[in-house]
Amino acid sequence: MIQVRNLEKRYGTGSTVVHALRGVDLDVFPGEILMLMGPSGSGKTTLLSMLGCILQASSGSINIDGREIAGLPESRLPALRLSHFGFIFQGFNLFPALSARENVEIGLRLKGIGGGKARRQATDLLDRVGLGDKLDKIPADLSGGQKQRVAIARALAGDPPIILADEPTAALDSHSGTAVMEILASLARKKDRTVVIVTHDNRVLHYADRTVHIADGLIVDHTSQEQAA
Repeated sequence: MIQVRNLEKRYGTGSTVVHALRGVDLDVFPGEILMLMGPSGSGKTTLLSMLGCILQASSGSINIDGREIAGLPESRLPALRLSHFGFIFQGFNLFPALSARENVEIGLRLKGIGGGKARRQATDLLDRVGLGDKLDKIPADLSGGQKQRVAIARALAGDPPIILADEPTAALDSHSGTAVMEILASLARKKDRTVVIVTHDNRVLHYADRTVHIADGLIVDHTSQEQAA
């Protein structure tokens, strides 16, 4: 689903250049949960953002579902993001004045689904993440774990093949973090979705099929679930 070759991201020029990524090679497969780990500033969030067409590569190749996206003009990236990716963020990024269902409906409307169909699909998505009784609650009335589940439901709007998550459990207690990871694991296993997660949370590492460690913009280690066991 994702193939990365010799990927680089540079900021600045000449003597002030900063190498955020240095020649990264990576493959991620359908149905796989891959976790990116590393110290702050290592490049893991930069890599996630480049996979999701949020940041442009300085050089190298990013192939998504058989399509080369590195070097595409900015005007073509929003449609690609909408069709291929669901994004989950540590800070939830919910609209505070909107209900849980309305927050999910926005994701559907961006993908051309509106009216009663959007309402029905948003209701179904929230029911799938265990929030069927919280449809009309605004974020201020939800716990951290519930807000993250709303964010997951919104990320699933339009059934994207790839889910990208940046520290989805960092702000959650163990129970809520486990609930969130069970949802993501179910997506990968039962719906053959590709899930890439940036995390510092050692509590959730056992959900990974592979863990990739990044330091100073380089991949320094791959660990599969079998190797970890």
